[in-house]
Amino acid sequence: MAPPSSTTVTNQLQTLNPTIIPGLPNDLAAIILVFVPYSHHSRLKSICKSWKQFFSSKIIISLRQKHLPPSTLSPLLCIFPQDPLIASPYLFDPRNLAWSPLPPMPCNPHVYGLCNFTSICIGSHLYVLGGSLFDTRSYPLDYPCPSSSAFRFDFGSSSWETLAPMINPRGSFACAAAPNLDKILVAGGGSRHTMFGAAGSRMSSVEMYDIRKDEWVPLDGLPRFRAGCVGFFVGNGEEREFWVMGGYGESRTVSGVFPVDQYYRDVLVMEMKNGGKWRELGDMWEEGERWKLGKIVVLEDVPSEPPAVFMLDRGDIFSYIMASNSWVKETSLPRKASDESSVGFVALDGELHVMTHLNVVKSKECQRLRQQKRSATMLVQIYHPRTKSWRSVTTRSPFHHPLDFKTAVMCTIRL
Repeated sequence: MAPPSSTTVTNQLQTLNPTIIPGLPNDLAAIILVFVPYSHHSRLKSICKSWKQFFSSKIIISLRQKHLPPSTLSPLLCIFPQDPLIASPYLFDPRNLAWSPLPPMPCNPHVYGLCNFTSICIGSHLYVLGGSLFDTRSYPLDYPCPSSSAFRFDFGSSSWETLAPMINPRGSFACAAAPNLDKILVAGGGSRHTMFGAAGSRMSSVEMYDIRKDEWVPLDGLPRFRAGCVGFFVGNGEEREFWVMGGYGESRTVSGVFPVDQYYRDVLVMEMKNGGKWRELGDMWEEGERWKLGKIVVLEDVPSEPPAVFMLDRGDIFSYIMASNSWVKETSLPRKASDESSVGFVALDGELHVMTHLNVVKSKECQRLRQQKRSATMLVQIYHPRTKSWRSVTTRSPFHHPLDFKTAVMCTIRL
């Protein structure tokens, strides 16, 4: 989607009434205000009528992209704390420690409990794909099923729209975007819900979404069933490859009762130039060295270089060596979390952000009492891979309870 032309933007600014800043032409006033970080725009709407009209207009995003260098655009983290059909996602600005709510997705009265979906940003659009949910039209009612739904949020118009559904419904799948090609790839997945241990189906299908055509196209499937995996692109042009790591396949039972996942240790690569053929790179670690893949993030700050892949495993961060298909320890967290299973890990603005909560009250009764008094305090430990240095910030989150990073979905965007 091409940005509005300079003539269109000028005409739209001239139609704003009253003037944005008294004594200044609207085009000059607009350039001044676009330098305000995006995370503060929602609060500035209450200043006056003209500012509300300006910060609610569709041209604000195009003005920022035109007049601000890419490095000065606000790097934002989009957080889905729970089902986005009933709870608003939030934007978090780590530079200014500011939070801004987004409207919830279009509500469907027949479905609830959406989780294990994927969110990804391309340009000024936020995509929410698939997931697992409960459907009142299915039987039995308490059995989760995968979703094929696709939604897109336009930051220019601050509105959601429904896209063409995926060919195969899926949750907990690998997903990556190729912005310069306007394509999104999804691979694997299943129907698992966060409420049901190792239950649910697995799948091997792969498909690609064409943003311009709003359609999904099937591709060659994975060599075997795989869910809970991660995906990312490596290379550019004809040498572009789609990598899929980790995940789980079939499950086994312990003592014939308790289901346990069988996790993969290998890497799969799809060569885009050969019609999407898959090849296997083998295991990333030896038997007994590690149980499963930790939380994965990908740094793509230099377009001409391969992406840097990092894994958070308990209190340590590992980096992936593509040449040897192995992991080496990069660093350790200065301050380890009390609950290592609920830690947020995301790559933002060339740095690794590890998110935990401070002073989490374990007693449910005490927690209910404190929820009414103040929100949870979040600690963000930030690691810079190039300088090998750590720093940290704290922020008061807008949520009235500690964010559960085991189920929360996050992605990054620059606006």
